[in-house]
Amino acid sequence: MVSDAVSAPVAKERRTGTGGAYPRYVAGKAGGAAVSLLAVLVTGFFLFRLIPGDPVKTMTGGRPVSAAQLAEYRREFGLDLPLWEQFTDYCRKALTGDLGTSYQFRTPVIDKITEALPNTLLLTGTAFVLYTALGMFLGTRSAWRHGKLGDKLNTGLALTLYSVPSFWLGLLLIIVFAVGLGPVPGLFPTGGMESGGEEGFAYVVDVAHHLVLPVITLVAVEYGQTLLVTRSALLDEMGSDYLTTARAKGLRDDLVRRRHAVPNALLPTVTLVFVNLGRTVAGVILVETVFSWPGLGGLFYQALSVPDLPLVQGLFLFFASAVIVMNTLADLVYPLLDPRVGR
Repeated sequence: MVSDAVSAPVAKERRTGTGGAYPRYVAGKAGGAAVSLLAVLVTGFFLFRLIPGDPVKTMTGGRPVSAAQLAEYRREFGLDLPLWEQFTDYCRKALTGDLGTSYQFRTPVIDKITEALPNTLLLTGTAFVLYTALGMFLGTRSAWRHGKLGDKLNTGLALTLYSVPSFWLGLLLIIVFAVGLGPVPGLFPTGGMESGGEEGFAYVVDVAHHLVLPVITLVAVEYGQTLLVTRSALLDEMGSDYLTTARAKGLRDDLVRRRHAVPNALLPTVTLVFVNLGRTVAGVILVETVFSWPGLGGLFYQALSVPDLPLVQGLFLFFASAVIVMNTLADLVYPLLDPRVGR
């Protein structure tokens, strides 16, 4: 009875992965994420102040403005303060969720982010689901048929599309399928999120129509990375003894792949999925700019051209935070998939 009482907590500790080691692992990862966010906060403030141009003069739109008016603008936005004072004020406000006020929109930066975020999630979220599913499916099949014609075609196409700049592919799709080229008529809008004037189901169809080309662009460029990582991880597992044992027990090849090989090859793919989730929240600047999509990426490009320092800094912090948080979540999921990671 005593031995059973002692062995029960031990068995429980083994099932949860590492017992007391996992909380220490979580604390270490959380501390690393906090340090990374602090570094992003500092980098974002000083980096964008290297951009040439005077944001106050840009805001006037070239109109004749007196020196007194320029000075008043600088005082209003705190640009007349010493750099160290601007930095401490920026850090203090950012840590409380206040990202400042946009120079060009004269509204809180957090409001502009909240307004554009759903549009970005619609575009990049749709593309994320599609290219993740496509990449994992084709990567699994390519690895299982390693060296055959299908594998060579899949990996060759994935490498080619992965090396194509997204903005170039987007412009090519606009020329061929939006503007029209030769016998091919223009089938899709050249940009934007909606045509305007539509309501109800017609509005949903209109938005979906505008989604097609940017989503195809993102899926074509991004699915290859998931395919290659999944294929490589699965190839590393295929020579393992446990797969030979599973086959020797009479399991079908399809079951061996789905039940044994793929789950054990998930770690690298999980990392990539979480990183891509962070990028999904951040948006894809070039694609949103090419297709005039009213999301965070297009907003960042617009703010950078002014430069609208509070908006640029706020978006940079938001983008980086999304990636850091998702990377941290990936690290925390690892021990649940493989308890050896948290030891």
